[in-house]
Amino acid sequence: MATATRYLTIKQFCEELDVAQSTFHDWRAKGLAPRCIKLPNGQIRIRRTDLDAWLEARELAGVAA
Repeated sequence: MATATRYLTIKQFCEELDVAQSTFHDWRAKGLAPRCIKLPNGQIRIRRTDLDAWLEARELAGVAA
């Protein structure tokens, strides 16, 4: 059985990362946000796989907190 692709709204993205929506829009304007999909109605979605890849690319290996 095929797995459906999960798409996040901006609100869901921001809640998951605990950032303000204005931060997301700032990141997007600067080209720092994950890849986004613009729907015909103008709404933005983020694929779960794109978010996971974006987060993985930002991991810091061997850095103490």
